[in-house]
Amino acid sequence: MAAERTENDLAREVVDAALSVHREVGPGLLEKGYEHCLAYELRERGLHVIQQQPLPATYKEVDLDLGYRLDLWVEKKIIVEVKAVESLQDVHMAQLPTYLKLTKNKPGLLITFNVPLIKQGIQRVVNGL
Repeated sequence: MAAERTENDLAREVVDAALSVHREVGPGLLEKGYEHCLAYELRERGLHVIQQQPLPATYKEVDLDLGYRLDLWVEKKIIVEVKAVESLQDVHMAQLPTYLKLTKNKPGLLITFNVPLIKQGIQRVVNGL
């Protein structure tokens, strides 16, 4: 039986998969295209990936359907938010910590593919729980 992958192992795998996608298709696709390519690449690596997972929020014990959706949820341990913008802005950075808090996940990756070098478009976010 294979050892369970740690959050760090999974994050490295996601970054490597993003690099493969970026090498293959480059910048210029819409966000949805990158999401599907990255999900495919991760599944090919044997990872369980959920796309567009609805994420309910609770306020004072009332469940709210606010339309939140996780782009990719890898092994239910890493949230990946996929963007197709030239640079990550504060508004993009504000979204992921909220998702991490609601799912009780620690790490997440915010990736924009619309950059010349993919390493310029990857931001790791950690929830302190």
